[in-house]
Formats: sequence, structure tokens, C-alpha cells
Amino acid sequence: MTKAAIKLVSFATLGLLAASTTATIANADGATYNSTGTITYQASTAVTPPVDPSDPTTPVTPTNPDGSDLTPDQAGTAGPLSIDFASSFDFGTQDITSSNMTYYAAAQKLSDGSTRDNYVQVTDNRGTLTGWSLSVEQGDFETSAGDVLKGAQITLGDGAIASASETPADVSAATTTLTPGTASGTILGATDGNGAGTNLLNFGDADGTTNSDTAVSLFVPGSSTKLAQTYTADLTWTLSDTPAQ
Repeated sequence: MTKAAIKLVSFATLGLLAASTTATIANADGATYNSTGTITYQASTAVTPPVDPSDPTTPVTPTNPDGSDLTPDQAGTAGPLSIDFASSFDFGTQDITSSNMTYYAAAQKLSDGSTRDNYVQVTDNRGTLTGWSLSVEQGDFETSAGDVLKGAQITLGDGAIASASETPADVSAATTTLTPGTASGTILGATDGNGAGTNLLNFGDADGTTNSDTAVSLFVPGSSTKLAQTYTADLTWTLSDTPAQ
């Protein structure tokens, strides 16, 4: 560095010191004052709408297997920890047979006519990130007169988590075979520190469309008595605030 450059730097430093001294003197009679910023949270009581299994940032309107709109009793549960939607499974109309048979559920229909993987959706807006667990229980397949399709079991296959959350659910079951009258283990859940926001378990793949017609199946033994009737089974989905393991 040249001598001229050294002088310029020195002068600049002196100028800053002089300005600082002047500012200190000018503010000698000033004052300080404190104000505050506040925010208050309350637990949400809203119902989270279903979202697209192929794009969890986009709301969609699922329909029943026959294409009809969901009824009011099919709306999601309210509150900060909620089950927003679960598909109903349509295994079609089949010929009576004495052979063991496996049938596959049709894909989930949307109101725009497109289809997606069948899925279940959970939202955690508690803000605590303390985890949760979802299980499901299948009832017997019965006719309106109470005739039971003995041994009929649903299998939920190819389970894959889909979420737009920064801390998504981190526990899922790839395959779950249901036993009528017995709750499953955790099929979707979050350990402590995970599971905030909206999380889906797609029965197919995380992209929501891969195995739409084959992931959910129903096994019926050939030995089961079958009538030319419609058999229906209830599926009860249960969400608890117990962290998944």
C-alpha cells in the first residue's frame, strides 16, 4: 500500500470518530421507550377438507364409490387433531363361487371424474409436535338381514405417506390385513417431533395414482355361505394422541 493510500484511510477513520462523537453529544438529552408485540393462539375447531393424494397442497372433493356426493356424516372430524377423510371401498359385483377369491377395490373417485389411490387423511394442528397414531377396525360383511360373509378380510396394501408438511408423519404400515372385530396396529402415525399438518396414507404410492385398482383387496373363502345380496362392512378409523412407535 502506498503512503498516499495510508493517509486516506487514516483520514476516513478520523472522520468516523468525529461523526460518532458528534452523534453522542447530540443524543445526550434523548430518551428510550418500550412497546410490545403480542399474538394469541387458540385451538382450531375447523374441519380440514380432503386434499389430493397426488398433490397434498390441493383440496379435492372425493365421492362415494357410486359417484354420489359424501353425506354429512362422512365429513371429517373437527378439532386440531382430526381424521379428515377415509375412502370407502367398492369390491364390485361378483359371481357366487365355491373357490377362494380375492377381489380388488376400485380407485377413489373425485368429483371431476378423475381417480386416485384410495387413502386416509389426518391433520395435526395442535402445534405441539407430540405425535399421534391412527388405527382401523373392520366389522363383518353383512347383509341388511344380518347374514355374515364369514372369513371375509380386507387387506390395505402398498401404504405410502404423502404430505406437504415440513415435519410429516414418519410411521406407516406397508400392508395391513384386517381381522373383523379387532383393531389394527398403527397404520399411520408420527413419533415425537413429527406429524404436523396434513398427512395422507395412500394405498398405492406416494404419487397417489400408481396402484389405484390393486392396492386394497378383499379375500373371501370359498367355504363361506354366499347369498345373492349386498354385503357391507363398517370400517372404524381411530386417531389417538399417543405417539407412534
